[in-house]
Amino acid sequence: MERYESASTKYKKLGIDTEQVLETLKNIPVSIHCWQGDDVTGFEAADGSLTGGIQATGNYPGKARTPEELMADLEKALSLIPGKKKINLHACYAIFDGEKVDRDALEPKHFAKWVEWAKKNHVGLDFNPTYFSHPKAADSLTLSHPDDEIRAFWVRHGIACRKIAAYFAKELGCESVCNSWIPDGYKEIPADRLGPRLRLKDSLDQIFAEKLPGVVDCVESKVFGIGLEAYTVGSSEFYLTYAATHPGVYNLLDNGHYHPTEVISDKLPALLAFYDRIPLHVTRPMRWDSDHVVLLDDELKEIAKEIVRCDGLEKVMIGLDYFDASINRVSAWVVGTRNMQKALLAALLEPHAHFKALQDEGNFTRLMAEREAVKVYPFGDIWDEYCARQGVANEDDWFAEIETYEKEILSKRG
Repeated sequence: MERYESASTKYKKLGIDTEQVLETLKNIPVSIHCWQGDDVTGFEAADGSLTGGIQATGNYPGKARTPEELMADLEKALSLIPGKKKINLHACYAIFDGEKVDRDALEPKHFAKWVEWAKKNHVGLDFNPTYFSHPKAADSLTLSHPDDEIRAFWVRHGIACRKIAAYFAKELGCESVCNSWIPDGYKEIPADRLGPRLRLKDSLDQIFAEKLPGVVDCVESKVFGIGLEAYTVGSSEFYLTYAATHPGVYNLLDNGHYHPTEVISDKLPALLAFYDRIPLHVTRPMRWDSDHVVLLDDELKEIAKEIVRCDGLEKVMIGLDYFDASINRVSAWVVGTRNMQKALLAALLEPHAHFKALQDEGNFTRLMAEREAVKVYPFGDIWDEYCARQGVANEDDWFAEIETYEKEILSKRG
């Protein structure tokens, strides 16, 4: 507490009320992706094979194998993460209490246990159709497939998933982001680039035809997938234009889905000039969309700064998306989520209005000097106080709980 008071006094000289900052931070939801816990396997296929440009590397012991194990691991992670949380599910995590159905026949009842669990743990639920790792996606074409029957199957899947997201929103009393990413593309240069995109547009029009309460619909672009290097149907240009011309559908930004020299910290203010909502997936690309655990690096800090600078805390819907199977999976959740929250805290502790005024005055010398000075301010002491108030372990102590959980729970899994 003494260190917090000292740090708070220092920030007060910048015009920052740390009490108000902590109150704001605790109410910013971060959506935690369930698929980190089992390497995107889900509960459908016995072999857990991945197809469609998806790949998880590593085989660290303790992977969740059942809904009960995945939920237990999530609960452990939640106990070590402060603030407001949501959980992001994929359709392949349906829980069947009896006969399985194919993806185009999924219903809210197949996610009733997730809703029960979410209520118990006081978290909201976001959702994603699963357009990969399925026999009808074997050639990495789904909503753009030239075969009418296959395309219709995936349209039915998309419609079913939106209804499940609406069920989440109704049951849990908060919006559910329903994000569509498809693997569609070609390994070699295609003879027809327009045709697949026209088919994708038609498929999306069918999926989004009915407006559903509580659902935030979004589409997610990507540069390419593994084995699909030559052509991506759902490109950035395609989805940006689709969202701009279809009210109620938003373009989701994933910071691993662009050229390595592009940064979404610059894209956020560009899109906020036109869109009232920006769905966001935060990962850590290494040369490409390699989905490493989120670290407190420069780009993460810049992403958080732009969210705060642009008054985007209620407009940008923050979610995480990475899957590292080479390390303890519960630790990966905790590290990545806490780092996202640390970046938000650091952004909230900057005097953005003052910096903006210096920029508008053309006083770039002072702006540079003061922005550099703030970098060494004691935001870590504010973070420790935040964790204490939220009832979670601080930076020195939380990993010991992971080690105990691994020894007592994870190491005993086959």
